This record gives sequence, C-alpha cells and structure tokens, in this order.
Amino acid sequence: MNREKEHDLVQNVRVRFAPSPTGPLHIGGARSALFNFLLARRFGGQFIVRIEDTDLERSSLESEKNILDSLEWLGITWDEGIRVGGPHAPYRQTERLSIYTEAAEKLLASGQAYRCYCSEEELEAQRQAFIDKGEMPRYAGNCRCLSPEDEARYQAEGRKPVIRFRVPDEGAVTVDDLVRGQVSFDCAGIGDFIIVKSDGIPTYNFAVVLDDASMDITHVIRGEEHLSNTPRQLLIYDALGLSRPKFAHVSLILGKDRTKMSKRHGSTSVVAYQSQGYLPEALVNFLVLLGWSPEGEEEIFTLDELISRFSLDRVAKNPAVFDSDKLNYINGVYIRKAEIDRLIELALPHLREAGYLAEALDDGQKQKVRWMMQAVQEKISYMAQVADFAPLFFGDEVTFESDEAKAVLAEEQVPLVLNAFLQKITDGRAIEPDSVKALLKEVTKETKQGGKKVFMPIRIALTGQQHGPDLNYIIAALGRESVVARVRHSAAQLDLSL
Repeated sequence: MNREKEHDLVQNVRVRFAPSPTGPLHIGGARSALFNFLLARRFGGQFIVRIEDTDLERSSLESEKNILDSLEWLGITWDEGIRVGGPHAPYRQTERLSIYTEAAEKLLASGQAYRCYCSEEELEAQRQAFIDKGEMPRYAGNCRCLSPEDEARYQAEGRKPVIRFRVPDEGAVTVDDLVRGQVSFDCAGIGDFIIVKSDGIPTYNFAVVLDDASMDITHVIRGEEHLSNTPRQLLIYDALGLSRPKFAHVSLILGKDRTKMSKRHGSTSVVAYQSQGYLPEALVNFLVLLGWSPEGEEEIFTLDELISRFSLDRVAKNPAVFDSDKLNYINGVYIRKAEIDRLIELALPHLREAGYLAEALDDGQKQKVRWMMQAVQEKISYMAQVADFAPLFFGDEVTFESDEAKAVLAEEQVPLVLNAFLQKITDGRAIEPDSVKALLKEVTKETKQGGKKVFMPIRIALTGQQHGPDLNYIIAALGRESVVARVRHSAAQLDLSL
C-alpha cells in the first residue's frame, strides 16, 4: 500500500462485522469478519461485532451463538459488541428500535420520506408493468404525493403503511470504493425504497446506516453482493447529515466450476469445517487468500504475520475460487507442525464416533492413540481422516486391498520372513517403535533377505496394504497379541503354513 493511502487508513480505524443470525456462520461471512479484524489490528483500531436480528421470523439465539462461537474459534476477537459490551450498546438491532423510529420521523418531517399504503397486489402489478416494458422493476411512486385526505382514507380501510425514502428523480449516486474504484448508480433506476416496514421494523439499508453512524464506523468492508445496497445507504447518510464511511466490497466466493459457492461444492459453514477437524489457524490462512494476495509466493502465514501484511490495496476485484484441495493442503501443513498432544485431543472424537474408542481410555489405549497419531500425522489433511486409517490400528483381522497384495505373500521367502518375525515379536521384548525398528533389522539380517523382501510381506500381512504409515508405529500401536493374530489371520486366508 502506498504511504498516502496507508495514512488515510491509519486514522482512528473503526470497522465492524454485523451478521444476521439466521443460520451458522458462512465461509463468506467469516472472510468478511477476518478482513475487518485484520484491518483493525493492522492499524491499531477497533473491531466491533453487532447482531442484525430484524428478520424476526428467521433470526434465532442459537444461530447467534453459533456465529459468535465460530468467530472465537477462528481467533477473531472483537473490542466492542455482543458478549463484550462497549460505549455504543446495545449491539443487537431489536434493542435499538427507538433510534430507527426517531430517524424515520426526522425524514418524514423533512419530506425526504413518506408513508406508502400500496397493497401487495398493487405492488406486484407495478412490478409486472416495468418488466413488460423491459425495465428494471422499482416502485412507481404512487404514494409520493398523497394528500392528508388520501392518507385518512387508506387508514380507515385498515391499511398499514410502510415508510419509503424519497429518491431524487435525477442524478446519480457514486460509490468511491476502495477495491472497485468509482461505481455510479442512476437515481432513476433505484426507485423509492422501504426504510421501515409496516410492523415498524426497519429494513436492512436503513438500520445499518444508523448503526454504523452511531458507532463511528470509518470503513465498511463486506461482500460484493452488498454493492447494490450502497447507493441507497449513501442517500440515507446524506439525508440525515451523517458522515459517510469508506466502502470496500470484496469479491464473491465461487466454487471450482465458477458458480456461486453452495453445498454442492462442499461445506459452507465454519462449524462444519470445525467438526471435520480442520485447524482454525489453517482455515484463517486459507480464508484470507480468498480475495487477498500477499507480496511474493509465500502462502503460509501466522495470524501475526497476516496482521502485519494485510492491506486493502491487495484485495482483488475478481471472484475468489474456493478450492478444497488447497484448503486440505494448507491444513495438512498446519497438522504436520502441530503438537502431537493437540492432535490426539482432536482425533479422539472422530475415533469415538467411528466406534473404535470408548469415552474413558486406559493408559494402554492412550499410548496406542499416540503412536497412531505419530504414524498418520504426515498422511492426513484434516482430523476426520483419522477414522479412515483406524482399521490399520484396531482389530485382529486383515482385508487385502488387491490381488497384487496377495501375490506378495505368495513369494517363496514369505514363510521364512513371517516365522522369523513372529519369533522376534513374541520373545518378550517391549513392543515400542524404536524396539520394533531394531526387531525388523534383526529379521532382515537373520533371513538374509533384502529390505523390501522383508518389510513388504510383513506390512501386507498386518494391514492388507502395500503402502501406508510407518510400520514401526503400526506394530507398536497394534501390540503383541494383535500383531500375532493378524499375521496368522492373513496366513490362514492364503493357506500359508507358519
């Protein structure tokens, strides 16, 4: 970022994330929250989290909790707002209705807003008329100039009005966007929009302006889908004499097929990735790369590194593609860096859910899981995959993956190798990764066979597979009894005499 732009940003940065609690935290919402958080932390500003719950039918406290818990899990902390309080409370829209009512009355008194009594049927007829003419549907302005007598008649009919903002007939509204540059919208195409619904609840475009203004928000960073809302919001800012914040609309997130991201592209909520065993720092690292590009080729960053490097001038206009393969790669990098004790704790729920472990573990089972995690740490991309490897470490039976694997056990040296292996494994020594490594070397030396002629038959006899995690850890995790049982089970399937 050049120094002039950076100087503009550094002055008292106050940003916010204001989700609607109608479902779990979406990946797109998490990215918006992250960008706001990073900008605030970069410039020593404040990050506010508030709740936009005016969609009374769909909003729920359960969704609110999910969103806030997900943000905390990601490590996205906030300075003001829900859960932490602050000088601009309350931070939930349904607790701020008097603020919106007062502002609406001010606009009515100045003539910049008016009551509209049009019925749903009348509005639909207006909409269809615009479509028939090939124009963008908008409000036709039927109630723009109602007389007191007209209003009294409508009220006598029991009609409950909405309040509409009076958009200028001519001119344009220009958004000076920090990502997209200047974007203009003709007033004629906007139409008089609703700011307060018939039940007295404000619409999004009205409430968000008053919330941002009253909380001294300096920068609004949000998804591109909100760009079309911005001219309406700017009109409200100007009508109420409020200072405009700076806007930055970040790109859409698309699936690999370049269509809007949906469940067919994979999980869309943060909690889904949490439940699959993705690490929060890896998901943050991945999310920031959806629309922001660092200088250089490096892609793995700690949170502190992201804070020191993040800037809006490296946020792209073009859509970002959600590549699950890239997410798995990044998460795999973090898994390989992680402490083994942390990975064990993350693996346990998946092993329990798959039926391999009970809730309480004895010391032997704890050691087994530790060796298992040491074996698969290099192999997995997210923790739920631990359950896929579990059959290698639990149980006494073996299923061969292919005829090719079976053919290895038909080689002439195999009985010699397996007998020598069984003799060593039952000689009373401790069965631990280091001792197993020495044991296998002894088998190789005493049978006078090359390494592959020893290791491959033993691997297949124990796992049914030609490739997999470190054999030393597999043997240690299985333990003496299961190792013997597996070798004999494999030999029995192929009529090998041991």
